[in-house]
Amino acid sequence: MNKKILVIAVSLAALVLIITAAVKIKSRGSVSPASKSGSINALLNQVKESETKNDLTGAREAYLKLISEYPGSQDVMKWQKKVEGLNISLLFSPALTPKSTMYEIKPGDTLTKISKEFKTTPELIKKSNNMANDKIIPGRKIKVWAAPFTIFVDKSQNMLILKSDDEVFKSYIVSTGASNSTPVGTFKVVNKLKNPTWFKAGAVVPSGSPDNILGTAWLGIDVPGYGIHGTTEPGSLGQQVTQGCVRMANPDVDELYIIVPVGTEVTIVD
Repeated sequence: MNKKILVIAVSLAALVLIITAAVKIKSRGSVSPASKSGSINALLNQVKESETKNDLTGAREAYLKLISEYPGSQDVMKWQKKVEGLNISLLFSPALTPKSTMYEIKPGDTLTKISKEFKTTPELIKKSNNMANDKIIPGRKIKVWAAPFTIFVDKSQNMLILKSDDEVFKSYIVSTGASNSTPVGTFKVVNKLKNPTWFKAGAVVPSGSPDNILGTAWLGIDVPGYGIHGTTEPGSLGQQVTQGCVRMANPDVDELYIIVPVGTEVTIVD
């Protein structure tokens, strides 16, 4: 999906929301500001109650309803960030969600084998099942994420969006290439490295060195020398300053490393 199509899709979605809201108002008669405020407060109380009970799904549904019913609110971006945070919390928890499944471990299974079958990562299986190591026991049931993720990078906004189907799962502020050096197109993640070594003009810069600009993780795409990685310069995030790669905050790239497998589609637009 290119940027123009994305903008059109977002505009159409907003139009549908506006039309739907208008129909609701017409069918019920005018809605007073007091009753509207009361409805928002009711949903916010639902959020608070769900969070108190550690009901992540309930809190997420309440925030989504707030966004759907009050898209013009000044708090809509704050609600969206709450949804994204809950998406990650649910993903990393044993809680079953519509896009995950319970899998019974079979004799001969390994985390790598299971992750390849479901096109996920061993790291995500371990994280979502609170596993301390790679040891698995036949007969045990574990949660496995079963829906593909895609990555969308908007260079003009210095934004990376992790998507599940057409849903914005989480968004991240990134740095992209100076002088339009980040390639544009649709690519795939072809390799992943934790604590990568950086090879600079024939010199080897080890992981952890302040001179290693790759940070804590690397996700290479199928353009030699280009990828998504961490940074030793978090102050540069949100700017077009790199030599062509997409830089993320180290905690963010570590999170992305857990979530997306090799083969994940990466779309980059101007």
